[in-house]
Amino acid sequence: MKTATFRFYEELNDFLPLKLRKVSFQQQFPENATVKHVIEALGVPHVEVDLILVNQESVDFSYMIQEDDYVSVYPVFETMDISSVQSLRARPLRETRFILDTHLAKLAKYLRMLGFDTLFRCSLADREIVEIAQNEERIILTRDRAILKYKTVTHGYWIRSDKPADQLKEVIVRFDLSNQIKMFSRCLECNNIIEIIRKEDIDSRLEPLTRKYFFHFRRCPGCDRIYWKGSHYEKMKEFVEEILSS
Repeated sequence: MKTATFRFYEELNDFLPLKLRKVSFQQQFPENATVKHVIEALGVPHVEVDLILVNQESVDFSYMIQEDDYVSVYPVFETMDISSVQSLRARPLRETRFILDTHLAKLAKYLRMLGFDTLFRCSLADREIVEIAQNEERIILTRDRAILKYKTVTHGYWIRSDKPADQLKEVIVRFDLSNQIKMFSRCLECNNIIEIIRKEDIDSRLEPLTRKYFFHFRRCPGCDRIYWKGSHYEKMKEFVEEILSS
């Protein structure tokens, strides 16, 4: 076994045991170990890493760690230009589309409420999530960091909070989504884009008070659910505005 010194920065410390956070520490590793192997063995998914410096020189994940190396590991930089060194993050996808694991049902509805293409099914296994993300160019959001360690995962994020409202804040900030929001344009249940429909075409399906006081409706072409700007709409609008303002 060989030994190198590691230091993780900012939110990457969330993955480490308390005693290893925000400090330099020595880590043993076997012969012919890549820096990616050791980083993930410590619990940090590769998709969360954007820059690795070994002895102050930028390296990629395939670098073979040597005895007495000093390894600095940095997270994704949203506001800092690191083009002069080797960024390890995959290029942003042309369209922001998500796939969520089974722990994030409420977050899936919140993201759809903001208009984001969000795939969620309770029955999906980890490997299926990874395959769909790759085939459909989706970003994986998960509470299970093991999913993000699959070699084929290029875009993903481990959700820190267990509270759906805070999870939504995390995703908005992490992926800089504020300017991409299209509120109430997508079905909360099945993810389809909802369409304007004439009131007379659905009149027989409306409750008496809804028929009396509301005149503008939308319908999901997938599950046939009807939407209108009732009290539920106002509550959701207030919720979103509070999230964005914070």
